[in-house]
Amino acid sequence: MTGPRFYCPVPLEAGTTVDLPEQAAHHALRVLRLRLGDRLTLFNGLGGEYGARVVCADRARTRVEVIAWLPVERESPLAVTLVQALQTGEKMDLTVQKAVELGVQRIVPVTSRRSVRRLDTERAERRLAHWRGIVVAACEQCGRNRLAEVEPPLPIDDWLSCPGLQGALRLTLDRAATVGLGSLAGPASGDPVELLVGSEGGLAPEEARLAEQSGFVPVRLGPRVLRTETAGLAALAAVQFLWGDLKEETTDV
Repeated sequence: MTGPRFYCPVPLEAGTTVDLPEQAAHHALRVLRLRLGDRLTLFNGLGGEYGARVVCADRARTRVEVIAWLPVERESPLAVTLVQALQTGEKMDLTVQKAVELGVQRIVPVTSRRSVRRLDTERAERRLAHWRGIVVAACEQCGRNRLAEVEPPLPIDDWLSCPGLQGALRLTLDRAATVGLGSLAGPASGDPVELLVGSEGGLAPEEARLAEQSGFVPVRLGPRVLRTETAGLAALAAVQFLWGDLKEETTDV
């Protein structure tokens, strides 16, 4: 089964018909111009994907017939959480999108002392909904059938005060670190990785101390100074290559 992929957060079962959600329907008809009989792929975030075809396409609704369930998974064997200090404007959008493509399982936006952006409650809720929409679009594009989780933004001190994931290898980027990422022993099989990335200028000294007290190991990526939107993605790519699945020979570009 070929064709474009759509996230459809409803129960799916072979032999049934479902209406595409409004945004997916608009994209299918107005952008991709799908017509009766055209093939597509659906996923609802619960695992696997479903081959389907369009059986009704008009202004009122886009209805598809679910043909078969396919037990396809494209998740990394490495569960990575990206804890990212808030970035301005499109930079955060880019980080969320590319982190999903790189297989991150969870994204935690945090405000730090050096963050340029601050979000009140209403804006934080809007941005959270926006980032979760980016996750959906990225999963549709990259073939993932499970959505990465995006947590509500919170102060970095509050997040560091919470217990980490059981058995997690906790890493933070620090250009002054004496240890390179490639020299570290990887996490034990099945254990997660938590990657903390500061804002422009890195973590404030008191934040870096609190991170180390919380079990984070400072590491460096190399001799060059990377912007925050580059550093996190470069580290994710390196982590997935070293301990995840990025070294596999099946990645399409």
